[in-house]
Amino acid sequence: MAANPQQSPLSGLARALVQAGRIKEAEAESLLAQATAKKTSLIEQLVGAKKATFLELARFASDKFGFPLLDLSAFDDANIQKNAIDRKLIATHQVVPLHKRGNRLAVAIADPTNLRALDEIRFQTGLTVDPVIVEENKLIPLVTKIAETADEALKGLSNEDINLEFTDEQSQEKEEVANLEVDDAPVVRFIQKMMLDAINEGASDIHFEPYEKNYRIRFRSDGILREVAAPPLVIKEKIASRIKVISRLNIAEKTCAPGRPHAAGTFEESIDRLPCQYPADDVRREDRFADSRPG
Repeated sequence: MAANPQQSPLSGLARALVQAGRIKEAEAESLLAQATAKKTSLIEQLVGAKKATFLELARFASDKFGFPLLDLSAFDDANIQKNAIDRKLIATHQVVPLHKRGNRLAVAIADPTNLRALDEIRFQTGLTVDPVIVEENKLIPLVTKIAETADEALKGLSNEDINLEFTDEQSQEKEEVANLEVDDAPVVRFIQKMMLDAINEGASDIHFEPYEKNYRIRFRSDGILREVAAPPLVIKEKIASRIKVISRLNIAEKTCAPGRPHAAGTFEESIDRLPCQYPADDVRREDRFADSRPG
């Protein structure tokens, strides 16, 4: 009985290149292994090995898979739909949301066979995703530019000298407010960024969750909690103090206190402090005021 020929483990762009005779199967497998080891893309490895240029690979993908080709250098960055996709997905999958029309979202991507990226974008946005092929060397700088995350804003924050310790309970709150109200204070800027991001993404809640060995921040959108940042655990007390100042709570109080609502511009905010072990878990809720204007 004749044995069945062993099928190639290659798929996606690598398989298409092999089938088109652009590279040999052994070369494709080697380049894929290198890409995995170096945590880079197959396209970057192909260009580094001088198998093709970024433009040649973009043209090949466009012709092979039938998706439009776009020169990002001719695209106006101001038209990018920055908030259409979670920035974590943008950075992870190296994609850029270009245009939204109705229930369709055009997404710039270098490798249209990255089905995981397209599926996650489709799931997160609820939109039909239309891939647009672009050159990877032009895509990556744009991704870096627009995918600024809260984690990047916190780089080096643990080494910042932000003194929030006080000895006198009466003067503690006044000094805390003075220190935290400085516009360029890293914690202040970080909390402001989290709140603006939550508003822009339509989140109903922000969960500040300190644990024994890590800290995470999650947004609740459409009933689903999604992690958006993981600040250094060392600044957990500074974050808690800043939230208390914004919410007009007693910053000297270390135990769980009832929530306290307050208004801020066109959004109504409230804070709930939930009992947990390391220490209290803060949840901020933001509700848009109903627009009562006629028309």
